[in-house]
Amino acid sequence: MKRIAVIFASTIAICVLAQNSPPPSSPAQFDVLIKGGTVYDGAGGEPQHVDLAIRNDRIAGIGDFKTAKAKMIVDAAELAVAPGFINMLSWSNESLIQDGRSQSEIRQGVTTEIMGEGESMGPVNDRVREHMLRQQTDIKYEIKWNTLAEYLRYLENRGVSCNVASFIGAATIRENVIGFDDKAPTPQQLDEMRELVRKEMEAGALGIGTALIYPPAFYAKTDELIELCKVAAKYKGKYISHMRSEGNRLLEAFDELVRISREAKIPAEVYHIKAAGRQNWGKIDNLLSRIEAAQKEGLNIRANMYTYTAAGTGLDACLPPWTEDGGYPALFKRLRDPATREKIAAEVGKDSDQWENLYIGAGSPNNILLVGFKSDKLKPLTGKSLTEVAKMRGKDPITTIMDLIAEDESRIGTIYLLMSEENVKKEMAKPWISFCSDEASQAPEGVFLKSNPHPRAYGSFARVLGKYARDEKVISLSEAVRRLSGLPATNLGLDHRGFIKEGMFADVVMFDPATIADRATFEKPHQYAIGVKQVFVNGVQVIKDGEHTGAKPGRALWGPGKL
Repeated sequence: MKRIAVIFASTIAICVLAQNSPPPSSPAQFDVLIKGGTVYDGAGGEPQHVDLAIRNDRIAGIGDFKTAKAKMIVDAAELAVAPGFINMLSWSNESLIQDGRSQSEIRQGVTTEIMGEGESMGPVNDRVREHMLRQQTDIKYEIKWNTLAEYLRYLENRGVSCNVASFIGAATIRENVIGFDDKAPTPQQLDEMRELVRKEMEAGALGIGTALIYPPAFYAKTDELIELCKVAAKYKGKYISHMRSEGNRLLEAFDELVRISREAKIPAEVYHIKAAGRQNWGKIDNLLSRIEAAQKEGLNIRANMYTYTAAGTGLDACLPPWTEDGGYPALFKRLRDPATREKIAAEVGKDSDQWENLYIGAGSPNNILLVGFKSDKLKPLTGKSLTEVAKMRGKDPITTIMDLIAEDESRIGTIYLLMSEENVKKEMAKPWISFCSDEASQAPEGVFLKSNPHPRAYGSFARVLGKYARDEKVISLSEAVRRLSGLPATNLGLDHRGFIKEGMFADVVMFDPATIADRATFEKPHQYAIGVKQVFVNGVQVIKDGEHTGAKPGRALWGPGKL
């Protein structure tokens, strides 16, 4: 009897406890709820004060979710909520191998990086592999892939915080088949080049990218580029180009881009649009008008830009292209031959319509800043102008250029002051221009501190939203968001990216419109932008309260031609 009484009493106690306990909570409807923010949809419409719901890797709803349950609730009061930004020209090919966190860009809200200006990380054969290894400076890595698609998967499997996609570098195709010599492809070689393009397009490349002021791309004639673009066009690819000239022959270079677009029947885009060199600044109105005339004709032509008046490339851009016929080893040999040096110096000192002379374009060696050396011996010169270094060495600037390249056996990272602020604003006002950094994503730590980047590595996108949209009102905030997200996603044909819309991938950035700003300068470039508070990539939080979570949910993204 006692045992029965105890069991009976225990049962009553359990029943009473159950009656007094709160009912079990209903399962969460969403993984993330972003509440109280001002949502910019990426299409340029008026912002809305609505909540945003995320389930798995997608945007699951937009509206009023007062009673909804979620595993994570993010308070976005006072913040702008926007689609993740797209960097139309990233040089993070190597930096993401070193550090997949993509710190300097993800902290600006960049969730997708587009690579492939002229050269790409694939396809790779023995000759290209040797070239890539020889070019490595501070960042060292093994080349564990043979194709561009394999490289993108390598990044994804290794772990990156941002999404990645790439064009095929036309120069890389040329290097695979022809090498580094100044010669035209034979019919058989052209067939081999077409076949490489076909394979990469079927595997998901975005199209063909060129950078035509640099050897060996400079050696390619227009007909060669048209043939490669015809193959890319079959897979809905695009043609994107650092044109053959951004200076003395700017308008003629644009005519070449139009011809390629027209004859290959392919959309085309101008990389980092500009008029370089003071004597060419007045050409920008004509260029912009010509682009709009081509659009009215029915050609799909666009452009992107970075929001600075200085360009960044190699010191070898001061040298005539024939000096690199045969590749970098041939260049270094020429720079050690007295008679050849004399010939080079004479050409560098004269303006020319035959090649893009950035020494002349900069206007003065004082406007040429040396920022990236391979040799530890030369690294103390980082950040100095060519004028300063020439004076230190007791040589004239042109001799100093040749000496430095020969000593360092590299291109030497260089910043050139080439453009006007007035033109930057004219370009920005055009609704068909998107944005880029033309730099590598990096961090103010470790190997990255061995060189100085262009400040655009840390500031390009925050600068659009802060300096130009909020402070100078060149464009509205809604338009700035569209040009950072929806416009490039549409131009590239990216699948379900670039917009705040149900069903889209959950690449979302939350920033404070009142404080977002770039902080990097030419003197102190390794400084993060401020104002971005939260970032999600494919539904995973990468930036929380302004700091990196360590998450690496980025994916390889593919062009519309992927089989």
